[in-house]
Amino acid sequence: MLLRFDDTNPEKESYQYVEAIKAGLEWLGISWHGKETYTSDNMLAIYEAARMLLQGGKAYTCTCAQEEISRGRTESRACPCRGMDARAHIERWDRMIEGGYKEGEIILRFKGDLSADNTVMRDPALARIITTKHFRQLEKFRVWPSYDLAVVVMDHLEGITHSMRSKEYELRDELSLALYEALGWSPPALIGFSRLAIKNAPISKRLLLPLVNEKKVLGWDDPRLPTLAGLKRRGILPQAIKEFVLSFGLSKVESEPDWEALLAQNRKLLDPESPHYFFVPDPVELEVKGLEARTISLKLHPKKDLGQRELEVSGTVFIPKADAEALEEGQVFRLKDLCNVRLLKKGEKLEGELAPEGLVEKKLQWVSDKLDCTVLVPKDLLGPDGEFDPASLQTVKGFCERSCGGLQPGATVQFERFGFCRMDKKEPLTFTYAC
Repeated sequence: MLLRFDDTNPEKESYQYVEAIKAGLEWLGISWHGKETYTSDNMLAIYEAARMLLQGGKAYTCTCAQEEISRGRTESRACPCRGMDARAHIERWDRMIEGGYKEGEIILRFKGDLSADNTVMRDPALARIITTKHFRQLEKFRVWPSYDLAVVVMDHLEGITHSMRSKEYELRDELSLALYEALGWSPPALIGFSRLAIKNAPISKRLLLPLVNEKKVLGWDDPRLPTLAGLKRRGILPQAIKEFVLSFGLSKVESEPDWEALLAQNRKLLDPESPHYFFVPDPVELEVKGLEARTISLKLHPKKDLGQRELEVSGTVFIPKADAEALEEGQVFRLKDLCNVRLLKKGEKLEGELAPEGLVEKKLQWVSDKLDCTVLVPKDLLGPDGEFDPASLQTVKGFCERSCGGLQPGATVQFERFGFCRMDKKEPLTFTYAC
């Protein structure tokens, strides 16, 4: 597998995207052969291919207005430029490269079939003038190829045997094969497959870029986004992504599962490996009479030997607000892995007392020696109307046990009765809910 950046649109390319793609692939455990390549480094070879097409009468330069070009393609009608002599087109091409035309004044078109049912073949553009500075080539080039021309030249130069691309390019396969034939080159096998998208999580840069630029999301690594950086920040494992993708197979059937299909794979992998801790969302104070101050030791995992963690206990503990509201005075419940408590009084603070040991159905999470903690909970980025939902990232504040302070950013834990969470940062202590 080769890693190539088709960076031939200076208006839309940047090192930010290059580095993000490389980092994402490395995180997934994907390696590529040799050093990555950049199409823009091969512009002279692309120019030479364009010249070969012009000399063979397979391409021509066109100075018609864009509206006239569009109308001609729709009506299967040739423009005046199409019938000009090849030498005139080569002279125009040289002037394009040398700066004799302004942006938008002229384009290079393939001489296809204006009556073709596949409108892609109706003399499409192969190159145009763009004067925007390129992130890599700066102002070295001003004529930039279309994807169709660039990919054919690069596949030929790099000896590609199998060109695999998502099926929105399917109609362009005919043009690719025509270009190979016109240039006298053997084409690779063209293999199409459907794109895999998650419901209500757009993957198009065109849709995501405004959200990033307008700071409606936290960045390209926002845990609501299906970008690799976003999935990593959320706590999705590379192996879960691999199994999720492979479960759909290599087909042309459109798939748009919801998040749960991926999260289920992730849970399956996290459950046997993640250390357990207590987290109390929306904490309510509970005074327990008779509960002596001491240190207890609990397993980090109920089945796997991951070691122990220590919790400091005092007569004051904190339990989740939702659980506190459901309790009734006189009810006996258990503070998980600690003791049984009988509730004596409800109010802004709860009062209870130690109850005799024995089997109790209701078990509650708790913390005593605590740290302030925030958990970011991502939801569907888009609402039912298909528009961005500002409430798609929820914030849950609470207390976690103090031993969580020893974790490092990137660590994934299971907050019991809450879910798997990945530490996002230590200051302030923040986790992202994974699943």
